[in-house]
Amino acid sequence: MPLSGDLLRLADAVLFPGFPGHTPPDWLRRRLGDGLAGVALFSRNIAGPGQVAELTAALRAENPAVLVGTDEESGEVTRLEVATGSSRPGAYALGVVDDVALTESLARDLGGELARAGITIDFAPSADVNSNPDNPVIGLRAFGSDSSLVARHTRAFVRGLQSAGVAACAKHFPGHGDTAVDSHHGVPVVAESGIEDALLPFREAIAEGVKVIMTGHLLVPSYDAERPATLSPKVLTGLLREELGFGGLIITDGIEMAAVSGAYGIGGASARAIAAGADAICVGGERADEATAAGIRDAIATAVTTGLLPEERLADAARRVRELAAWAASSGSQTAGGGRIGLDAARRAIRVTRRSTAPVLPIAGEPYVVELVPVMNLAIDKNTPWGVGEPLARLLPGTEVTRLAAGEATGPELERLIGLANGRPLVVVVRDVHRYAWQSEALRNLLSARPDAVVVEMGLPVRSDLGAVHVATHGSAVVCGQAAAEVLTGRL
Repeated sequence: MPLSGDLLRLADAVLFPGFPGHTPPDWLRRRLGDGLAGVALFSRNIAGPGQVAELTAALRAENPAVLVGTDEESGEVTRLEVATGSSRPGAYALGVVDDVALTESLARDLGGELARAGITIDFAPSADVNSNPDNPVIGLRAFGSDSSLVARHTRAFVRGLQSAGVAACAKHFPGHGDTAVDSHHGVPVVAESGIEDALLPFREAIAEGVKVIMTGHLLVPSYDAERPATLSPKVLTGLLREELGFGGLIITDGIEMAAVSGAYGIGGASARAIAAGADAICVGGERADEATAAGIRDAIATAVTTGLLPEERLADAARRVRELAAWAASSGSQTAGGGRIGLDAARRAIRVTRRSTAPVLPIAGEPYVVELVPVMNLAIDKNTPWGVGEPLARLLPGTEVTRLAAGEATGPELERLIGLANGRPLVVVVRDVHRYAWQSEALRNLLSARPDAVVVEMGLPVRSDLGAVHVATHGSAVVCGQAAAEVLTGRL
């Protein structure tokens, strides 16, 4: 039985597909003209602010009510600044500073930049409480490990973004912090003991008036032992809508992620998410083609005809999308940029631990920098610049930098680098060293030969007793590297 045009248009009214390229493809233009809800932009769509503004204008020419979303958390997860690295530190650095006025100002500054580019939803902030330091996907994306701290900074970030006319999106409901599995690859399980702490930032975000909440592909056995939150009526309708009283838009995390698509396929997971209480389907990752977007639309429409998805539930979801589009159209802002607010925040987040009585800092001469480079999770674009070597070289010409990945940090290579650094200050840059045995071993070998070395941790600083001086940046944004370079050279 063929699907009706009206039903297909209703299914399109809840979809946010991705697409390749810096300009909208013809299929996307057609679908927008037929009422497609919105799009999700990724780094593959972004060359610069001017180009993004032209892209979003082209999208609105097809559908003036289109919603445009992107993951611009600042810090590690950046889309607008993926080519240069973020000019603002991420959430963890803001939590370390713990100045809610700073967090709100930085989010307002970010919101102004997004609004000028024509983006109406920012899939931020991460409201997760990172209570597990071995978490493979949250880490520095969270404001911290204390639920009260995360809650107050989540509220501040929401206030700042939405004051600039951009809808904030608290994620990943009901909390991805106390997990040890990346939902891109599997199904994380949330322990019952920490669920109330995990929910607190979302309660506060709702109280602040957050417009959007993104679901996490998480199994929460205390609410639903069988279905991950994205597919669970008990979590989305029972907990989020009825118990917490959220009246805004519920959008899924990337529906192609294995934690939900593995069992049902992308289309099946999408239909079940809407039936469970979600209002919009985000399609990200590498599934950014016309066939995927059409397949999801058809699967949602088919679910209505088979009784899996009540048509009134789909219509209600489409209504919430329209309401958000109306808010976005009436809330536009052209806030002026904040200039150096990102660098100032990164400077305030630096923490230095001196373990040597020798005058290690400030560095003089021409230092040698070894940067140990782990493979990051899929939320972080692998091409995002980070590190200390480049900004240090600008301050101290003659600085040399070597980057090593896991398979390259061999004993012979480390011995070679130790020889090259002989007689020069040595700086070793790590990122989440506690999570990677190869980084720990490489750092141990380097410090054994050079106990006077400075260690700069640009990830989660679980240990501060490494190196003659340990510098924790609490982030890997370019401004965090700049702030660290200023500390090393005595300028900060």
